[in-house]
Amino acid sequence: MSHVTLVRHGQANTHAKDEINYDRLSDLGKQQARWLGAHMRGSGEVFARAYSGTLRRHQETAAEMELGLEVVEDARLNELEYFTMAQLMQQQHGIALPPDREGFILHLPQLFTYWREGRLEGVPESFADFEARVDDVLAEISAGSGRAVVVTSGGLIGMAMRVTMGLEMKALAHACLAIENTSVHRFQPISTGLCLTLFNAVPHLEGAERALSRTHI
Repeated sequence: MSHVTLVRHGQANTHAKDEINYDRLSDLGKQQARWLGAHMRGSGEVFARAYSGTLRRHQETAAEMELGLEVVEDARLNELEYFTMAQLMQQQHGIALPPDREGFILHLPQLFTYWREGRLEGVPESFADFEARVDDVLAEISAGSGRAVVVTSGGLIGMAMRVTMGLEMKALAHACLAIENTSVHRFQPISTGLCLTLFNAVPHLEGAERALSRTHI
């Protein structure tokens, strides 16, 4: 098994209310990705393989990082459709998507619970299917040869923690809420599977001069 480093994409369109409009990096998101790529090169970080989801924000992040590798795109690395499910929750249960981060902190675990319990009709995929595809793609990538870097999204990174660490729902929601744009998360192989050894690292954004460049949404 090989080390797997998961990278959340750069800041996307923070004013979006649907999947399509959210799916592009802001100027800051592109800069975050460039800073991360430069940091990795400067620290001597070497990867044998690179992967990303097929979403535009994944592709743009990988391109701005200048990984120097062919990036294999895999739809199994795509994010859950949060905006779509939020619209369904509002239509079916009268619970609106909140306008600010404080409201989102309460909204996310509630949506996850409704989703897992099957209380949202017409979802793009079930909670169990999302969990299974994350488990499958993580196992497949970790079985390859050489260290791998993967550009993906926060919900998928949170689910990767759930399938490797057995997180219950509240812990899963808290993990997802904490994940910053272009943060780095590393899983190390051990005899019984994958072990999380790095969570939510943003060494490329540390320091007073970049304090305002750290984002969650």
